Amino acid sequence: MNQKRLTFIAILGSALLLLGALGFQYLGGLPPCKLCYWQRYPHVLAIIFGIIYSYTSIGTIVFIPAVAAFSSAGVGAYHFGIEQEFWPGPNTCSSGSINSMSTDALIEQIMSAPLTKCDEVLWSFLNISMAGWNTIFSAFLGLLWISLFFIFRQKQSAD
Repeated sequence: MNQKRLTFIAILGSALLLLGALGFQYLGGLPPCKLCYWQRYPHVLAIIFGIIYSYTSIGTIVFIPAVAAFSSAGVGAYHFGIEQEFWPGPNTCSSGSINSMSTDALIEQIMSAPLTKCDEVLWSFLNISMAGWNTIFSAFLGLLWISLFFIFRQKQSAD
């Protein structure tokens, strides 16, 4: 497969992940939590710098979408671990213990709480949540961007 086609597939992958998340949010009625948003932002960077990479001859710029994809995968893995109760999530994003909280602190937490908690799984497929699927696909996209760098280097050394 050629470099342009792989670049297009990598950009399309991030775009489809974003569109899927927005579809679940706006069409499916599944409100995202704070970590869900954090998984989206790197894909925007990957798309922007992927487009820049596809129109320039700057090979090292490909590391920006690679790092972005791996960042989204990392946040997704962290989020998935919270959902599976491997570790606790941020206090502002998880259903934590209220035993040691004062009444005023509890009321403040309730009033400032986001609509969706990070430890709640709103949708899953094959027992893997959206955060888990994002982890898998984002890690794959990160590897694809790294392979594009090596293709670029090989092409440069051949010229």
